[in-house]
Amino acid sequence: MASLSPLGSNLDLRKAKHLLRRATFNFTKEQLETFTGMTATAAVNSLTTATSNILAEPYEPLPQGSPEGFWTSSTEPANSFSNQPRKRAHVTAWWWHNAMNQINLKHKLSFFLHTSFTIGKDSGSATSTHFFDHIRLLDYYALGNIKSLAKKITLDTSMLNYLNNTQNNKNNPNENYAREYLELFTILKGEQIGADNYTNYTEVDIQQAAKVFSGFKASQDRSIIDPDTNLPKGLSNFNQHDTNDKTFSSAFGNQVIRGATSANDMQRELDDFVDMVFAQPETAKAYCRKIYRYFVKSEWNDTVETDIITPLSQILINNDYEILPVVKTLLSSEHFYDADDSDATDNIIGAIIKSPLQQLSEICSLFSVNYPNPTTNPSEFYISFFLRFIHNTYFKSAGMEFYNPDSVAGYPAYYQEPGFDRNWFSSNTLIGRYKLIESLVVGKNTITAGRISTQIDTLLFVKNKTATPSDPNLLITDIANLLYPEAIDTARVDYFKTFLVDEGFPDYYWTDLWSQYLNDNQDASVRTRLNALVTAMVNAAEFQLM
Repeated sequence: MASLSPLGSNLDLRKAKHLLRRATFNFTKEQLETFTGMTATAAVNSLTTATSNILAEPYEPLPQGSPEGFWTSSTEPANSFSNQPRKRAHVTAWWWHNAMNQINLKHKLSFFLHTSFTIGKDSGSATSTHFFDHIRLLDYYALGNIKSLAKKITLDTSMLNYLNNTQNNKNNPNENYAREYLELFTILKGEQIGADNYTNYTEVDIQQAAKVFSGFKASQDRSIIDPDTNLPKGLSNFNQHDTNDKTFSSAFGNQVIRGATSANDMQRELDDFVDMVFAQPETAKAYCRKIYRYFVKSEWNDTVETDIITPLSQILINNDYEILPVVKTLLSSEHFYDADDSDATDNIIGAIIKSPLQQLSEICSLFSVNYPNPTTNPSEFYISFFLRFIHNTYFKSAGMEFYNPDSVAGYPAYYQEPGFDRNWFSSNTLIGRYKLIESLVVGKNTITAGRISTQIDTLLFVKNKTATPSDPNLLITDIANLLYPEAIDTARVDYFKTFLVDEGFPDYYWTDLWSQYLNDNQDASVRTRLNALVTAMVNAAEFQLM
């Protein structure tokens, strides 16, 4: 029986690794040591306190000699700045740097909300400044209320532009946003039971929803500030709003939503509509299935549906769609740690293939990659390291257009059957994925070409993070215990040892090399072998899983 009961035992290293990988983008030995020995409940609770971003806003270091600087807080019109695609990439660099400097659920859940209320940053979502507002909106609700976000997102300028709702008016309805709102963002379709008729809504409901959404327009000057989030929002144009009452299908109990009588009343009408959608039990189940797929695994059986998804959805309903009670219950549960049965075929630990984002973040945090500081060296961070190497090269070659999936459905890993997270792997994405560690070890872009302005010091990593670097077996075991969700066997240790000890030589060959390095501080030989070892261990199949 799948169980949401709290894990009874304290976290060992294996379970601590599992929680830290699934719950954050910041994966370090030090945090693992902190988690090991804690109860699951205490460890999860420690991840729910939001901390301030280390970086308040992104910076544009170009053009050289006269940088446009902190353009997102400028009083100049948002569309007056040059090279908007580059600046949107800078916004993602800002977000990622903050994620790398916090150990909590905030950024993991913020990205989850991106997969649930998807836009493509370079696919018609307005300016880089508006995209910055969009990301901040997701961050604001990452530890908060999904239903509140579902109301606020309608007036988000990036969303208004991306799905054309800014063009939706009473005389010329545009149903694009209404359709995706029901089909992808909230209740989802359910099974088709007839022409234009699904279990959870009908085509009539899309038409009526479009009328509710009519008249909400993008505000390019960012002058309207939402009192709850303190973020810019769109405007309510009452002259373009359909003021008739909206009658929904039997899927929503034939509910009638009273038409707005003023621009201010348009918000009440929107709230009534969202409340109606979120009053449906299937909406809560839809979000809980997404949460399960994001944090646990992509597929599950009827037992999990009954014993995990359904009770989680009730927790979500009971807490009026606050996300933390659900996530805390799940991440503290016996089920999350695969401690609720003895079935070896349904393993949860190591069951998800890492996204390119997770892989990058783990490598950079675990190996203490000293990438350029965005405050003291913005040109190297934003341009050389993140834009040219991470954003334009690594992410693209690894199959992840960062914050820019190719459709409103999002990244196939989170929705596309039957592959789900296996979609991260293909013949087109393997080279980029595997060359990330190679690039970081050698200190240059080996995927294409160019500087990356950083380099992993494998020797320093071994000295600081392993207990007995002179013993090749213990060294490899220590590294494997950090890198992999499960322990490796002797055969795998022996394989990785070939990168330290030449074939036919005894183990003490490496021990002598290490001793010689300690005596004369000449590191070329040990560093070359450690570079090869770390590259091989990161690119091994075990590291692709979490």
